[in-house]
Amino acid sequence: MALLSQKGYLPTEDPEEADLIIVNTCGFIQPAKEESINETLLFRKRYPDKKILMAGCLAQRYGEDLFRDLSEVDGVVGNRDLSKVLESVEDLSRGIRSIKIPEWGSVEVKRTRFLNFPASAYVKIAEGCDNHCTYCAIPLIRGDLKSRNWNSIVQEIRELKDQGIKEINLIAQDIASYGKDLGGPGLFDLLTKIAKFSEGLWIRLLYLHPDNFPLEILPLCGQDKPVLPYFDIPFQHSSKRILSRMGRRGEGDTYLKLLDKIRNSVPEAVVRSTFLIGFPGEEREDHLALQNFIGSAALDWAGFFIYSKEEGTPASGYKTSSGSFSSKASLQKRLEDLQGLQTGISEKRMEGFTGMELDVLIEEIFEEETLSLGRGYLQAPEVDGAVIVRGIKPPGARVRCKIIKRNNLDLEAVLL
Repeated sequence: MALLSQKGYLPTEDPEEADLIIVNTCGFIQPAKEESINETLLFRKRYPDKKILMAGCLAQRYGEDLFRDLSEVDGVVGNRDLSKVLESVEDLSRGIRSIKIPEWGSVEVKRTRFLNFPASAYVKIAEGCDNHCTYCAIPLIRGDLKSRNWNSIVQEIRELKDQGIKEINLIAQDIASYGKDLGGPGLFDLLTKIAKFSEGLWIRLLYLHPDNFPLEILPLCGQDKPVLPYFDIPFQHSSKRILSRMGRRGEGDTYLKLLDKIRNSVPEAVVRSTFLIGFPGEEREDHLALQNFIGSAALDWAGFFIYSKEEGTPASGYKTSSGSFSSKASLQKRLEDLQGLQTGISEKRMEGFTGMELDVLIEEIFEEETLSLGRGYLQAPEVDGAVIVRGIKPPGARVRCKIIKRNNLDLEAVLL
């Protein structure tokens, strides 16, 4: 969107107004692939006269197949070189159906504020991943780690701050590994640099691989420090045997010790994680170990996902567990059991915020109910709960509130 806007194209949120619809696809797991294709076909059905360009991860990995088999799309463009979208759109404007699947371009593409919540922006600091977890297709789609130059990142954040952005969400496939490929400044150095001009900014870190967690960043984290005390750490499992099969080095005890270090250093720390259910070879004792880990870890937030076999990954050749334990019904039951366990833990963790004073970033208002909806430091965009504020404040405002009660996984607050 930034590249096209710089060339004079105008974005619109209404497909009826558009000449071109770009579908940004996901190719990470099978359900996401299916959703990407179904959404593309739905756009074609609803808007038969529009040009449709298929972009993103699915386009990068399966571009040739999509271009051959999906006559409904007018073009396919991968995501390893975003500048290729300009060529694709120019082709479409000349009536040429084209495919562009780049190897690598620059990771320094200029970003803008598009597709962000009010006063909140995402800043990608790296592409690709060197961890090569056996279940993960990201290296097949995005390749190995390629970090952005830290000067480029710092400049982008400065510009976003000048535009009124109050929250910066640093993202990558693994931000903990930032800089390792460059042999230069790492995440701690980058955050230290940002801290010099970050007054008034929330800096949120999203996706820190637990085996690479940089403990040196902890002194920078806190409600009154440059980096929010919010840690997104995808543990994926706790069984040493399963984690080893996943290509990970950790285990439950190691991860519990990491959580202790984080919480001892940053008492107000909030931790989110994700877990895979039904990885090939998972047995009852592995599931019980994970269940015990969830209870001991007392995470604030967690997501649970059933393993998806992805072609080309090492795990796609692994044998699954035998018998009923690997059935769909068993997987769904284990998923629901863990979700239920975690919901109770999350509710208890949220209960601990009642009576506290927090800054809340307002994202939406409901004038009829005289309410505002926002987030505190403990809630990342879209994935966690919300803070319901009694009173109206404009979207993008950051206001001081007192939490008065918990409402399921959300919090209710009054303005101070």
